[in-house]
Amino acid sequence: MDSGEAVTIPVFVNSGSLFVAPGTTAGAAAAQADPRYAEAAEAGRAYLTDGRGIRRDPSEILAAGDILRVIVSATRDLPEATSDA
Repeated sequence: MDSGEAVTIPVFVNSGSLFVAPGTTAGAAAAQADPRYAEAAEAGRAYLTDGRGIRRDPSEILAAGDILRVIVSATRDLPEATSDA
């Protein structure tokens, strides 16, 4: 019964759901949900957790129904303080 359609699995990223191919990593799913997540992670301003707040490695393979939260830092890169002492 091959309908010719690609097989996908549902996962949840932040407040949305999306369908990804089996074998998709957590990082790839986050980037698929919003490319800005990948940019923030690469810059060290974001990380992934599961639905309970436990950190997930971006290279972990997702299973159907997995929940990801992308935690993005609200702080901006600031220049280091200088001392006039």
